[in-house]
Amino acid sequence: MSNYHTPVLLKEAIELLDIKPDGVYADLTFGGGGHSRRILECLGENGRLYSFDQDSDTKANAPEDSRFNYVESNFRFLRSALRLRGVTEVDGILADLGVSSHHFDALPRGFSFRGEAPLDMRMNQRGGETAADVVNNRTEEQLATIFSQYGELDTTWKIAACIARARAVKPITTTAELVAAVAPCTPKKDESKFLTKLFQALRIEVNGEMEALKMALEQSLKVLKPGGRLVVISYHSLEDRIVKNFIRSGNTEGKIKKDFFGRSTTPLTVVTRKAIVPTAEEIEANPRSRSAKMRVAEKL
Repeated sequence: MSNYHTPVLLKEAIELLDIKPDGVYADLTFGGGGHSRRILECLGENGRLYSFDQDSDTKANAPEDSRFNYVESNFRFLRSALRLRGVTEVDGILADLGVSSHHFDALPRGFSFRGEAPLDMRMNQRGGETAADVVNNRTEEQLATIFSQYGELDTTWKIAACIARARAVKPITTTAELVAAVAPCTPKKDESKFLTKLFQALRIEVNGEMEALKMALEQSLKVLKPGGRLVVISYHSLEDRIVKNFIRSGNTEGKIKKDFFGRSTTPLTVVTRKAIVPTAEEIEANPRSRSAKMRVAEKL
């Protein structure tokens, strides 16, 4: 498990989840199980934990513990998956939105631009579009939008045009072919940073990550008990904006609703006024944590 993924902001996340020994909790991103195992350490014999992951690879990390329930599902189905298991309310929800180290290191999954592998990037390999489908079938305009929104890249039209020229000759089916296709517009000084953002944008699109996040946040209001905590760790400015808006207003657009008397009717109390970020020591030990931001709210 330790080789699979190093959990980010572990101590801070568990402290701010404010775990009750007999409570019921949901870990929306099980991965290597680092956060889940620490939650279990805080639970008594009557506590329960439901850990979600759509990637069946993660099942191998599941602890043998009667209090633990592995849910092989995308967290966008949070409420219905819990109800199927007889759970209507939980005391806390934790979501670490980062991609596990395992996915970057497992080259055949196609998440990394290092080496050559099928251009896949699906978290759930049971079906759906691959990154190759996106790269070969979307219009130049659609590709430029994806790279701008999810990769925050400049000159996205040039990148899309490079891809269009390459795929006109031969479909782009591997990570190395994609790297070669965008080589003419890859800055030599920041090649690694550029490709990281490019691959990130495709991964977010392939897995519908922003839509899934919005759905899970909206459902969290329905399943959290009053006084229950919501802890979210994000790694991308668009994710963080969605989380920040939701915590502030109770909806992902950030629109604060008011009652008849003009008073705000937000369903959450902000626990962390500013996002919590990793310490310099944590970043040195785990460089992949450097862009993490954690926000916490409590349901009224």
